[in-house]
Amino acid sequence: MTLALPHAPAPPAPPPVLFSRRRKAAIIVRLLLSEGARLPLDTLPDDLQAALTAEIAAMRYIDGETLRAVVGEFLTEMERVGLTFPGGVDGALSLLDGHISETAAAGLRAASGEHPADPWKTIAALETETLIPMVQAESTEVAAVLLSKLATVKAAEILGKLPGAQARRIACAISLTGQVGPETVARIGQTLVEQIASAPPPAFDTPAAARIGAILNVSPAATRDDLLAGLEESDAAFAETVRKAIFTFQDIPARIAPRDIPAVTRSVPEAALVTALAAALATDAEVAEFILGNMSKRLADQLRERAGEIGPVRPKEADAAMGEVVMAIRALQETGEITLIIPDEDP
Repeated sequence: MTLALPHAPAPPAPPPVLFSRRRKAAIIVRLLLSEGARLPLDTLPDDLQAALTAEIAAMRYIDGETLRAVVGEFLTEMERVGLTFPGGVDGALSLLDGHISETAAAGLRAASGEHPADPWKTIAALETETLIPMVQAESTEVAAVLLSKLATVKAAEILGKLPGAQARRIACAISLTGQVGPETVARIGQTLVEQIASAPPPAFDTPAAARIGAILNVSPAATRDDLLAGLEESDAAFAETVRKAIFTFQDIPARIAPRDIPAVTRSVPEAALVTALAAALATDAEVAEFILGNMSKRLADQLRERAGEIGPVRPKEADAAMGEVVMAIRALQETGEITLIIPDEDP
């Protein structure tokens, strides 16, 4: 007769290990490193890196049963975790990097009292157009330090957009920045970041020059020229910025790629296009020929014939028709269907 032997009872679960969570973490890290795992420990806050190192330094060895118990606890904890979040504002901002603006990030740091270890990283990430007024508002010495901490290309771009006298003073001061101590440089960076954070949010999404340019784009030529002349007298630098923001019918050959002309002509009502071409053939032949020369010959011949039939166009009607062409181009640009060519800074 064969007797059935009773099953051996399962070994009892290892008792809870009476170590601190920090020490258990040190054990897990040591185990993973011994297995060749690469752990991103450098992403931990400095105080946690120091505490982990101290725990590892304080330990000598543990027996196999204790190791198995710690690993078992660790795996159980991992199974319970659904999602983890970074601790503190700085961790949250690292997680959201690329999804919120640097200005918003600086404001959150200032409100929480937390600041990045290197404020210059925040400053270096700002757009050139944001940095230019900062440089202009600071003393020559601070501006020199600021530019010295930026990438060479960005610093050169900013210098090139400053008034000549100020740019020369800052360039001379850069040669003296080697005498500025690291603590002073860090304080300057922190102060600049705090200024960014405390600045009130802009009331408009676009710069003033761009807003004026958009208005003048659809204004009659006489009005546009008169306003620009007035701006030249009161603020020549601002007037130049406005000029760069303006796109007029006469800019088409220089700023529209030939391949984009068919998309433009399809977007303009035929009557307005014919009127604009008729006016341009009489006063801006280069623009008219550029448009007609970058479409099918059959369509170009039809438009040329119709433009010739309507005779001379009154200035008011010409402005209105050319304005419709410009608005169509702007609409195509905003939807990304075409891209305007950026004019060279220096002709």
